[in-house]
Amino acid sequence: MSDWRVRAVRASKLPFTRPTNPAGTTPAQPAPEHSMDPRPDQPVEHVSLERSVVDAGVYCDGHRLASATDLAGVYRELPGKPGTMAWIGLYRPAEAQLLEAAERFNLHELAVEDAIVAHQRPKLERYGDTLFVVLRAARYLDDVEEVDFGEIHLFVGPDFVLTVRHSQAPDLSTVRRRLEADPELLALGPEAVLYAVLDAVVDGYAPVIAGLQHDIDEIETEVFGGDPQVSRRIYELSREVIEFQRATRPLLEIMQSLEAGFEKYGTDEELRRYLRDVADHATYAAERVDGFRQMLQNILTVNATLVSQRQNEEMKQLAEAGHVQNDEIKKISSWAAILFAPTLIGTVYGMNFTTMPELQWAFGYPFAIALMALVCTSLYLIFKRRNWL
Repeated sequence: MSDWRVRAVRASKLPFTRPTNPAGTTPAQPAPEHSMDPRPDQPVEHVSLERSVVDAGVYCDGHRLASATDLAGVYRELPGKPGTMAWIGLYRPAEAQLLEAAERFNLHELAVEDAIVAHQRPKLERYGDTLFVVLRAARYLDDVEEVDFGEIHLFVGPDFVLTVRHSQAPDLSTVRRRLEADPELLALGPEAVLYAVLDAVVDGYAPVIAGLQHDIDEIETEVFGGDPQVSRRIYELSREVIEFQRATRPLLEIMQSLEAGFEKYGTDEELRRYLRDVADHATYAAERVDGFRQMLQNILTVNATLVSQRQNEEMKQLAEAGHVQNDEIKKISSWAAILFAPTLIGTVYGMNFTTMPELQWAFGYPFAIALMALVCTSLYLIFKRRNWL
């Protein structure tokens, strides 16, 4: 016997008792699907097996016959006659409990391993007469403007449905109440439960799509507004869209696989219509997500272009400013050179040497003035010709 089977047998021998209230009586109703572990920071290994079963019921022809608080109770209540099925909801179960379920419902060890490890991509696999389905739920958090992704595993057999949730979404209590309020649909058996869960997951994509569309609209405004932080937001939103795409795109393959088995497994005609409707909504969601990814790529390209244009404009302005400064420097240098010429001549004749012929010359002063004027005029014309003045 394989190791996991040995562990399952040992787990099956664990005592299962119904939780009692302080008076020692058995509660009338099981915990709702959405009742989470009140201490989420507590390690999963420390969660009791009974508390992992958030709801478990036995149904016959669409009506609930009995409720149980543990797998052993469900197994005892399941009569095994046609039209009867068990629906068990687990939230972050311990490994021992999944092994217990595997032993009691003859689940394949590979599927059980996937359910224990979690973090699987959406998929549908058939092991004999049991379907194993992995779905990725999503919800949009308005306060932080982020998408939160969850994971749910379904084991769908001839007379049972076992749901294993690893996140708060989706709220399967709503799904259970919806089906219990529609006995005709629930009477179609485990496939009806699979449809309802698929429908809840796909319907949960609509608010996410609306939230992402709003974020993209805001980003477009920020891009053209020149917000310097927009590149980071585009990158973060692109990661969320890619993750959302990984949740929606494989869902189309799941729906196609289900539709391909309609005839072989004798799926009810009315249920086929419901599943096709879910497939249409899933296709719409996948197409919108693909469009979001393309839009973000285009926005990122436009943002890069705008940033490049702004940088070019800044470089142009710096170049123009540098050109203006060069012109001013040229003008200042030119006038400095022009003014330096008479200063040089005056300095020469102001050295007070005794032997200087021009000092005793009658035309010495006019000569010096004329020389200054000639040098200054020559420098002015030279600088003017070179466009320095």
